[in-house]
Amino acid sequence: MTIQDNLSKVRGRIHAACLAAGRPIDAVQLLAVSKTQPPAAIRAAVDAGQSDFGENYLQDALEKILAFPQATWHFIGGIQSNKAKEIATHFDYVHSLSSLRVARRLNTYRPQHSGKLKVFLQVNLAAEASKGGASRNELTDLVGETAQLPQLDLQGLMAIPPASLKGAALNDYFAQLVDLQVGLESIAGARLSQSSFGMSQDLEAAILAGSTWVRIGTAIFGARRTQAAPNMPATQNTEETKESSRYG
Repeated sequence: MTIQDNLSKVRGRIHAACLAAGRPIDAVQLLAVSKTQPPAAIRAAVDAGQSDFGENYLQDALEKILAFPQATWHFIGGIQSNKAKEIATHFDYVHSLSSLRVARRLNTYRPQHSGKLKVFLQVNLAAEASKGGASRNELTDLVGETAQLPQLDLQGLMAIPPASLKGAALNDYFAQLVDLQVGLESIAGARLSQSSFGMSQDLEAAILAGSTWVRIGTAIFGARRTQAAPNMPATQNTEETKESSRYG
């Protein structure tokens, strides 16, 4: 199977899931998680009509952004404060904002000519120690203050469900996330119309719940490559098996 074939299959799954959920077929956007993938893989995806790409590792991503300026670039990994300037400068979206300190830095460094940086707040809904994200209790202040930062455009929430959740438990998790986001709209002072949840193994459940962005890596590019040597043969680890890979 080629990357073009894989993209076609994933788009078919999204299409079918939208129809099953009674949603318009264009209600859900596909974010191709391209972290550690070589330029040839990005080129194949671009040639197949893919426009949005998600990256975890800044230095690896900057080379791709330079090579493919026509694409829309999303930062989906954990954010260190000292990387905020380059993230704010080079990316179009951030899916993993979870602290006010980082929000302020992104706002400060976002170039005026680039327009607002679209951001999702990552929430650790299940309070898992192994995952990043703001707690429920932290969200109120984070939403209220982030919504006031002039160079940031708050889209909604991002979350990664516990790997153990299946079936009804997974559906309930996504439903809680949607309810939480709706409840935060009064604090934000605006409708939070976008959400970022759903990956290769659970995109159908996420779309049924109302997600507008699904982050798909393995189902498009195959087994992920290592960060240290992105041009080496792929390992057998998928994006769900390591903490650095849980963002897509």
